[in-house]
Amino acid sequence: MSITHKFPAPSLLAVSFLSVSSASADVQLSKVFGNHMVLQQDQPIRIWGTADPGEDVAVEMGGKRGSAKAGDNGKWRVNLPAMKADGKAHTMTVKGKNTITLDDVLLGEVWICSGQSNMEWSVQASMNAKEEIAAANHPRIRLFNVPGHVAKPEPLDDPRGQWQVCSPQSIAGFTAVGYNFGRALQKHLDVPVGLVGTNWGGTRIEPWTPPVGFKQVPNLKDYVENLDAIAKAKADGGNAPRPKGGAVQIYNGMVHALTPLSVRGAIWYQGESNAGDGLRYEHLKEALVKGWRSVFENENLSFYWVQLANFQGPSNDPAGGGWGPVREGQRRALRIPNTGMAVIIDIGEARDIHPRNKQDVGKRLARWALAKDYGKK
Repeated sequence: MSITHKFPAPSLLAVSFLSVSSASADVQLSKVFGNHMVLQQDQPIRIWGTADPGEDVAVEMGGKRGSAKAGDNGKWRVNLPAMKADGKAHTMTVKGKNTITLDDVLLGEVWICSGQSNMEWSVQASMNAKEEIAAANHPRIRLFNVPGHVAKPEPLDDPRGQWQVCSPQSIAGFTAVGYNFGRALQKHLDVPVGLVGTNWGGTRIEPWTPPVGFKQVPNLKDYVENLDAIAKAKADGGNAPRPKGGAVQIYNGMVHALTPLSVRGAIWYQGESNAGDGLRYEHLKEALVKGWRSVFENENLSFYWVQLANFQGPSNDPAGGGWGPVREGQRRALRIPNTGMAVIIDIGEARDIHPRNKQDVGKRLARWALAKDYGKK
């Protein structure tokens, strides 16, 4: 990324230059945009950032141009028309008082990869790690990982992280399930693939869900009442109750700043930490899916998840213990349109909650996407 500025004429007094500089702010892009990124093809391209209130901002890429005026809060957003993947490395320019240039921007397919530890599990910790890392020369796969673990009571507007070209140097710490999913897509589609990883081991599903998701599921009225009580307490300056199940906190810290990026869909591997919720997981999953579709501004956002693997020894419980009802809840959630579920009951490990075979998990998720999103049977 490069930034250039329009400087005042040399004849202006230095003091004048300093006063102008201190009174204005550069146009800024959200950090989700950067060199080497992939933008979603066949959908309007949403680009956003900040500038001085009222400042005119223009964005141009691939012969397409859009403009907007920053609002009173300094925020601006430009929608470029949808474009097709064309195999070209594009340059994007963003112009206001200053100019930002992004290089090596590709058009292709973009997917969010999210969940708890089995999605966070890295390539370097997975099966055949040495060979997988050495073979990871995929210049048309691009990676963006939201680093660290961030939970916040209020939404963060800018993500951390940066885009990287997939290589042996960049892949080791990336989600193995996400990588194997993206590699299968890229192989069959022959277009660039962008993978956005945002994960946190040991987390429940509720913290990943935005408020709008809970509001769309009648069976989760208790969560809505809790969130309303928190909002009221904050408005009144009182002591707010704790969010039920940690609701919304990780969405605020690790997902909100990615929205409303144009993406094709999301893959999700989580559920172990909700073992005590049993069949109610169906409704919690519904809230997550509907919530993300709202915040990503895509009611058809594809959403594919992993059913919990086999784990521990045989059980005399006909329901399969805590994980059995959750698996059934995951299955029942398939009633939600544009969803799918990768079954991995055959490739888990009895003594390890983190099965090392992430290759087949990614491939099975990719089969859903290839069939339902891309017409590949």
